[in-house]
Amino acid sequence: MQVVPSTFIALLLMVWMMRRGAYHGLAIFCVAIPFGMMAAFNLPAIGNTTILATDMVLLAMAMMLLLHRNFVTDFGRLLTPGQPGLPLLGFLLYAILATAFFPRLFAGQTEVFSIGRVANQIGIIMSPLSPGGGNLSQLLRMILSLLAFAATAMIVMRRPDHRLVLRAVLAITLAHAALGITDVLTQMTHTSWVMAPIRTANYSLTLGQEMAGLNRMIGGFPEASSYGYLSLGIFGFWLGYWFHDRSKSPMPLAMMLLTLFLVIRGTSSSAYVGAALLIAIFAALRMRDMSKGRSGLLDTRVAGALVVAVAGVPLLIMTAYLLYAMVPAFSDFVDRSLLTKLSSDSGVERMSWNIQALRNFWDTLTLGAGLGSVRASNWIAAVLGTTGLIGLGLLLTFLWRLFRTPIAHFDPATMQVAMALKMGLAGCMARALVVKATPNLDFIFFVMAGMLFGLSLGLPALRKSRRRRLLMKERVEWVT
Repeated sequence: MQVVPSTFIALLLMVWMMRRGAYHGLAIFCVAIPFGMMAAFNLPAIGNTTILATDMVLLAMAMMLLLHRNFVTDFGRLLTPGQPGLPLLGFLLYAILATAFFPRLFAGQTEVFSIGRVANQIGIIMSPLSPGGGNLSQLLRMILSLLAFAATAMIVMRRPDHRLVLRAVLAITLAHAALGITDVLTQMTHTSWVMAPIRTANYSLTLGQEMAGLNRMIGGFPEASSYGYLSLGIFGFWLGYWFHDRSKSPMPLAMMLLTLFLVIRGTSSSAYVGAALLIAIFAALRMRDMSKGRSGLLDTRVAGALVVAVAGVPLLIMTAYLLYAMVPAFSDFVDRSLLTKLSSDSGVERMSWNIQALRNFWDTLTLGAGLGSVRASNWIAAVLGTTGLIGLGLLLTFLWRLFRTPIAHFDPATMQVAMALKMGLAGCMARALVVKATPNLDFIFFVMAGMLFGLSLGLPALRKSRRRRLLMKERVEWVT
């Protein structure tokens, strides 16, 4: 085990978590999520696996939940038939089986892309399928992500307060934005050493990369793509929250604009395409609302957005065309980030990963080669290549039940947060369908999923408890 400077930061976060308790600790865990390269310690002997500070904070939070007297009952509620928890547990069990046995069962029968060392440099190589350290590390990361889902769901289920959710997402947003802005400023002033204590994981750091003269924003992550994934997820949340907000608070609009800036300034091509897909989904949902004749604030904002779109889109297209034709820096940025991305070396390489992952899917008789065995660039290809048709079916069932979570019975404030969570989840999925190397949708997705699931389980139980207390009070008053 290798101790690093950020080990002490991880210990302080764990102590803070234990002092505050699980309910207040949810925000502490969420603050740690943007620190995607801050290691608690490294394990060079186990495939250079890194245990992140976020992982340790999560384990501390989960341990406090485990010691709760109602843990067994609460965990059982997560596995209620017809709810998202059961297919997710099924996926985890199948992933453990596939990762433990399939790399040995199908060893040498197919070739896979994986990370290897060539001339002392880390690179992507093609080699026959065989067990490796990547299997254990990717399985560990998947278990931790699903643990984050279960722990978050139990916390919110026990205290189904929309303010708890809102504080947690706000904590992620502010920490993520602060890290991104600090990263850009330190790169501009050549003081990136300031962030060295939080960049201690055994990941390849892409610091100093530029696109059309702009330093790529990576924040607390090793590269811009990971930063853009988190940015798009929280942008989706604040977009949904702002749109359904009936208060006059400037905070939702400010957060939405801030996260939109992070998406744009992040210079991640996959985040740009994912954002376009997310906005298309958002527009389709709003048009569906209008077609159902829903009145009030929603129709006013939809109508306003349509007016702005009709008036502004032609002007925006004309402006973009003039900038592309007359400003070399802008045309270079658009070419590198969007227009020539698929034909670039990176685009061709990523497409070859997906094609090979689909071959691995067929070569393993549609069972998959196990987590960590296959490197892909698209989420569906990654799921099929690693966990096969069974894994994809279980994950799609989980997603279907999650997005179909009924929220009509929520109070207005909670419904607003639940709709925002669904948009945040849609943002993560939009980006994953463009680029995602593994089936793991990461902490940000599973935390928001756990929040939505926890609200759906906790609110009905809270109402029953309140009715029970009211009836008991009425009986006491009647007797006395």
